[in-house]
Amino acid sequence: MIEYKNLVKRFGQKTILNGISLKIEKGEIVFILGTSGTGKSVLLKNTVGLLTPDAGEIWIDGVEVSKYSEDQYLQVRKVCGMVFQHPALFDSLTIFENVAFGLRRHFKLSENEIRDKVHRALSLVHLDNIDEKRPSQISYGMQKRVSLARTIALEPKILLFDEPTTGLDPVTTKAINDLIFELSRELHTTSVVVSHDMPCALDIADRIVVLDKGEIVDQGSPEELKKSKQPLVIDFLKEALEALS
Repeated sequence: MIEYKNLVKRFGQKTILNGISLKIEKGEIVFILGTSGTGKSVLLKNTVGLLTPDAGEIWIDGVEVSKYSEDQYLQVRKVCGMVFQHPALFDSLTIFENVAFGLRRHFKLSENEIRDKVHRALSLVHLDNIDEKRPSQISYGMQKRVSLARTIALEPKILLFDEPTTGLDPVTTKAINDLIFELSRELHTTSVVVSHDMPCALDIADRIVVLDKGEIVDQGSPEELKKSKQPLVIDFLKEALEALS
């Protein structure tokens, strides 16, 4: 579903992605882990055209997209729904209008169709009867779920999550994690989750990819990663065990 071929991204003299090659299969839940500044979020932003790679290729659903224009990338963003670290909801709009925003912008739909899609998306993230509330009237965890509903309302084939559980308490973190798993399986989407949270990855990932200094240093299923000899992976696993104890 997604393939990166020798992807390179630099900012000035600093190389952030150093020849990344990675295939993500249809329907997989892939966690990309690494310390801050290793290029995790940069990889996602290149995927949806918010950044442009300096070298290499990005293939999405069999099409090479990394040299697309901004107008062409609008079609890619219908296929790839990105859920950002912060909810970024419009404070002046109701929850209903926040979720409907992308539908109105990208599709020609009747009001009945918009209403049905908004309510289905909110129901999928377990939020009902909050249409007329404003973002300031609900918790931060609920705002995160509204942000997710806004993305899945567009029915993308691929969901990209950038640090989805940052700033959340353990209970809400588990709820968001469970949602990622539920939605990926129920909607048959391919999910790529950028995170530093090894316990979450061990819980729901089909595959975990570990980045360090812009390169893939290890990857595999949760069970395979538990046997890793890579120092960074061992450190992540040690932190995961401490968090669970």
